[in-house]
Amino acid sequence: MFQKKVKITRIHNEEKKEELDTVLIESSIDIFVNSQPLVNIICLNKDLKELAAGFLFSIGIINSMDDINIIKIDNSKGQVHVELVDSIDFNSEILELTPISRVIDTTCGIPSPWRNLIKERLIESENILNLGTEFSISSELIFSSMKEMQKNTRLFKETGGCHGAAIFDLKASLITVKEDIGRHNAIDKCIGELLFKKEFFHDKILTSTGRLTGDSVLKAVRAQIPIVSSLSAAVESGIILADSYGITLIGFARGKKMNIYTHPERIKLQGINFF
Repeated sequence: MFQKKVKITRIHNEEKKEELDTVLIESSIDIFVNSQPLVNIICLNKDLKELAAGFLFSIGIINSMDDINIIKIDNSKGQVHVELVDSIDFNSEILELTPISRVIDTTCGIPSPWRNLIKERLIESENILNLGTEFSISSELIFSSMKEMQKNTRLFKETGGCHGAAIFDLKASLITVKEDIGRHNAIDKCIGELLFKKEFFHDKILTSTGRLTGDSVLKAVRAQIPIVSSLSAAVESGIILADSYGITLIGFARGKKMNIYTHPERIKLQGINFF
């Protein structure tokens, strides 16, 4: 269960009315890897397999679903259990992090120890640097993708209490859309679904309702997603990462307006590329 009805007092035009409203429920979910407690994530109790797979991918423990032998959910205990294939060398150093460092709430993206782990994985994978710019897409595809994401984020429309994220192909066809109380969780769920579908990431567009922080962009870098767009603003940490790793970063993509922070050459307007 991830939503419930509560009694509220609504005031409108100086009139008071008692009614029921839908609110979302935060859940504390523990992810176990090879029977070891890895992380506690405060999230929406929905799409948990995708969340677990996306998170493990984002921090570099897995590279594809081929690295996972079993993934199962125990809702009675609020747990997701992941068993890796024997060939994966599960880094025991992760388990030495302090318990508080292994809690991801709805406000933070990735605690510093996890962020450092991701950066280590990126350094190890030099081929992830400087994504190619051999293609460009119309700005209209960005606008239509943002509209499609908004149309499919039902929980936000009902409650206003969560973030949404989606992944599209370069023709703006929707592949997945997910929602969560944490914007970073919504992105992990989208990445997780593409892993389950065995889709490539290098020819996709990631959209989000949340701020484009360094933590959000780091997930796109890890997945090699070349275009990231949001209804909200980008912050400096996200811009620096996107610029360094060749990602086109777009904020305030609403209506017919957008701010392109990095690598605008991938976006064309009326047949003319930005250079």
